[in-house]
This record gives sequence, C-alpha cells and structure tokens, in this order.
Amino acid sequence: MKKMLILLSIMIVALAACAPREAISIVGEWGLVSYGDPANPTPAAPDVETSIIFGEDGQVNGTAGCNGFGGDYKVNGDTIQFDSLFMTEMACVGPADQQERVLFSVFVGTASMALDGDTLTIASADGSAVVVLKRK
Repeated sequence: MKKMLILLSIMIVALAACAPREAISIVGEWGLVSYGDPANPTPAAPDVETSIIFGEDGQVNGTAGCNGFGGDYKVNGDTIQFDSLFMTEMACVGPADQQERVLFSVFVGTASMALDGDTLTIASADGSAVVVLKRK
C-alpha cells in the first residue's frame, strides 16, 4: 500500500508538470511608459495622452499621442503578431510624432513581448526598438 501511494504521488506531480501553462493575457487598456532604444528607452511625454487597447476579440486600437490606429493582433507564447494595422494620417510634431514613429515601427509583423506584472514590453522583430506599456 505504501508503494502504491508513493507511485500515485509521483504520477500526480508528473501530470501537474505537464499541464499547459496559462496563456499570457494582455487584454485591456495600456498607456505608454517609454519607447526607443532597448538599452536606454525614452520616457513617454508627460503631456501626450496615449491609450492602447488589446481586445479579447484579437483587435488592437488606440493612439500614441496624435493619430488613431487599429488592426489585428495574436499572442503566441512570448510573441505577438500584428496584422492589417491602419492609422489616421494627421501631421504630428514633437514628442507625439517620435512616440508614434517608434510604436508603429515595433507594431509590425511578429514582435517579441514580455509581461511582468502590469508592465508589457514589446520589442521589434530585429530588437532595435522597444515599447514599454503599463496597464491602466
């Protein structure tokens, strides 16, 4: 009987280790914290409102400070794939323009991502730029 309990315990531990991990959920509204060079990101402009919403339906939309944008996204492990992104085309200047340029250069194709609590970091496919977001 003792051997049977030990064997059963081992099987339970082994099955628990094989259980799939919970998928990373980025659904919700996020604000821009910083952007740019991964080694030395630029803080988001304090007077420029940003809002990025990842929907449960696989849609992303928002503003990085000047233009609105939207499109599709899909999370797969530690990557995020953006597809069919569109944006308005208002002329932007200053920090809003800089923030948008980097955001739209990162939100292209498949990018890597890391979620640490309420902080989401998305890096461009080539690793040259990051966008750091904080859950609102």
